Amino acid sequence: MKRIILIEDETSVVSFIKKGLQESGYEVSVAFDGKTGVQLVQSNDFDLVILDIMLPEMNGLDVCKEIRKTNQNVPILFLTALGTSENIVLGLENGGDDYLVKPFKFIELVARIKSLLRRSNSGNQHESTEDEENNEYVYQFSDLVLNDYTKKVTRAGEEISLTSTEYKLLLYFLNNPEKVISRTEVLEAVWGVNYELGTNVVDVYVNYLRKKLDNQEDNKLIHTVIGMGYVLKKS
Repeated sequence: MKRIILIEDETSVVSFIKKGLQESGYEVSVAFDGKTGVQLVQSNDFDLVILDIMLPEMNGLDVCKEIRKTNQNVPILFLTALGTSENIVLGLENGGDDYLVKPFKFIELVARIKSLLRRSNSGNQHESTEDEENNEYVYQFSDLVLNDYTKKVTRAGEEISLTSTEYKLLLYFLNNPEKVISRTEVLEAVWGVNYELGTNVVDVYVNYLRKKLDNQEDNKLIHTVIGMGYVLKKS
């Protein structure tokens, strides 16, 4: 049984989500404020975190950052009424893996949870079965190297630090070199569900990634294809 922690201060929302998830076969723990949520995540082994932003004691963004200091792997799903594009990007940038805006349909919440758990399980299988000396999970394009076992990324021998979302985005590009990829394809592959946002989350994250990877003007790897999307290719 997968263990989920819900960090949410609205009792009606907690009651609705907890009952529904328990009926769907999940074990659910609850924290009604941010500090308690952090303590529970750090002292227990949860499979997923559902996190509101507007919380007493410590807001959800700070909770997410605290969790990420000690746990880079647990999926974090923001569930909040703050649905502006700025808040969505801010939540993802601070370490969240997905973002669902209130009010929401319970069936969509379950779909997001299942998608995050599938991706998390896939990563855990990697870690438990792979031989570190095996190059099967090493991706290379030009002078860019990503090791999906150690989660280490380098370019021209220099290590690059990426957030979890930036890493997933880069891995998707490396799995599709030379292919023009639409924004919708990226959203479905990296975030797991097709967002209907009035913003360009993909553009924001591609720009984040470019700033870290493409510091050489004459050797850029991520290119914009106007009206179509992006492509990983040599200049």
